[in-house]
Amino acid sequence: MEELGSLMHGFAVILTPANIGLMFVGITLGVLIGVLPGLGGANGVAILLPLTFTMSPTSAIVMLSCIYWGALFGGAITSVLFNIPGEPWSVATTFDGYPLAQKGRAGAALTAAFTSSFVGAFVAVVMITFLAPLVAKFALRFGAPEFFSVYLLTFCSFVGMGKGSPFKILIAMALGFALAAVGMDTVTGQLRLTFGQSELMRGFDFLIAVIGLFGIGEILLSMEEGLKFSGKSAKINPKVVWETWKELPRYWVTSVRSSLVGIWMGITPGGATPASFMAYGLAKKMSRSGSKFGTGEVEGVVAPETAAHAAGTSALLPMLALGIPGSPTAAVLLGGLLIWGLQPGPLLFVEQKEFVWGLIASMYLGNIVGLIVVLSTVPLFASILRIPFSIIAPIIVVICAIGAYTVHNAMLDIWFMLGFGLIGYVFKKLDYPLAPLVLALVLGDKAEDSFRQAMLVSQGEVSIMFSNPLVGSITTLALLMLIWPLLSKLIAKVRPPKVNELAEQQPVD
Repeated sequence: MEELGSLMHGFAVILTPANIGLMFVGITLGVLIGVLPGLGGANGVAILLPLTFTMSPTSAIVMLSCIYWGALFGGAITSVLFNIPGEPWSVATTFDGYPLAQKGRAGAALTAAFTSSFVGAFVAVVMITFLAPLVAKFALRFGAPEFFSVYLLTFCSFVGMGKGSPFKILIAMALGFALAAVGMDTVTGQLRLTFGQSELMRGFDFLIAVIGLFGIGEILLSMEEGLKFSGKSAKINPKVVWETWKELPRYWVTSVRSSLVGIWMGITPGGATPASFMAYGLAKKMSRSGSKFGTGEVEGVVAPETAAHAAGTSALLPMLALGIPGSPTAAVLLGGLLIWGLQPGPLLFVEQKEFVWGLIASMYLGNIVGLIVVLSTVPLFASILRIPFSIIAPIIVVICAIGAYTVHNAMLDIWFMLGFGLIGYVFKKLDYPLAPLVLALVLGDKAEDSFRQAMLVSQGEVSIMFSNPLVGSITTLALLMLIWPLLSKLIAKVRPPKVNELAEQQPVD
């Protein structure tokens, strides 16, 4: 009851015309940031942070958090329409969102993505409201071994639940690990795999790789397939939204499971990107239509979008309660709090009660406003597919190049983008999965840092990965996921055939 009373007071603080106006402005700017590949929610919030210095802390955090929600919503738009993830966590959305658009169901895919995003965020905000003290206490138990075990679980679940050959998945993941190792060693400070090139000191940026692999690679593939420069018709009306909403309740189990995965990865903090991959993998494994994933299943859009929004929202919990940002955007918001003279941590809930509960109230309202804005503009985004590909392809290349250049303001990044585009094209031609490569490139350096820190603490003893029930259970689950393809084959051989299978084997008279 105390939390509910505080939340009602937060709504009273937030519900002013000025703050509601800032919500709409923030959501609109965030959607634009999410659509532009390479910019990202963290960069967008960082760029617009100076605009808030003259505002009150409450109004400022409302606008910046709404930019964050808008970027989370907007990342799905280019993923569905052009197979170009606007944000890192939207990569998994391309697996089924883009095939749905190719089938002429762009409106349904976008509606499912936006609605699922809202559901994931809502569940996470409810969790923040009522479970903040308990969850914050649990998050304090995570050290280097626990972080590595979570990353290991993400990698192994991809091998165990991935589509296609496990060996191809491992090869793609190994290439991603190798690319992630390029640059400066964060533990020793030594240079690795730079071959004397100072430009490689910072390594390969994930956003540049994603823009090349998915954006340029897709355009090269489209050019090869008969140079069919024709846009897809995308007639859409409110009826499509209602029909999609009627379909979504069938996937309530997937939504709940994905929300829990996202909350877990947001608090620990694993991040929205691995949460979306893990939720997609789990949905594919457990769904009745899992074999159809990758061909245009609405459930394949629901899972990653729900998990990504749940993770992105719950990442703000450790930032507020502990002063530990759970995501890059949360880190930027943490810097804003410090600039405004607020010290994140447990005392923030006591000393700045109005601010904290005003922020939590803005999470509820901001996501409602975001859903209204993006759903009302679904026809606008879907109509982009009517433009002939001969016109839109050069525009996409230019946007990709601008996105790659703005990451570090370096011309070399554009060449890296083109190189990754060729890799993406070759991978698709040889039927190698891109997702494991992307996942390893994103999390490879973080997993390596956590593992090496754990080894330094234990003086080289791998047994630290089983040193307590928490890390031991996560590591055991990860190893089970890794050998799951072998286990499933053994189970299939040992298990006696079913009655209908025996009947099929009987000769017919």
